[in-house]
Amino acid sequence: MAELISREEVPVEVDYYGLALEDWDDSQVPVPFPEGWEAGPFLQARTGRLDFTSAGHTHTATMTIEVWDQEPAAPPGDWEESALAQITSTSGQLRASAVASGPMLDPIHLSDGAGSWTVRAVCRGRADVEVQARDEAVEGVEQYLLQFWPQA
Repeated sequence: MAELISREEVPVEVDYYGLALEDWDDSQVPVPFPEGWEAGPFLQARTGRLDFTSAGHTHTATMTIEVWDQEPAAPPGDWEESALAQITSTSGQLRASAVASGPMLDPIHLSDGAGSWTVRAVCRGRADVEVQARDEAVEGVEQYLLQFWPQA
């Protein structure tokens, strides 16, 4: 049975419909965000980074990061998007970045060292943020849950 190792909730800035998680060690990211990014699928994996397309132009989303010892059950509830991807992190930490406003200051901790991870990403609040973010900057309407576990 999968065991939850850590759980962290962070606000993430979104602009131009995009955000990414990159390895904290940017020397391991050959194409740093936002290079090569364009709105597209909900989640796209690249070397050292995960690119997300949001439903809202400019807003603050909520991202919950869970680290598991093995693949957990899919999270219950109604999710508008769901995707699986892989990422390798040499630092064991990730940095969230928005398209124009750039990287956030605090790292997201996965482990104490290098590792390769599978991530299940789910999201809700997309229909609401698409409408609400047209007229104002909203917070916490779009909610992401990312479940990371080590690759076998």
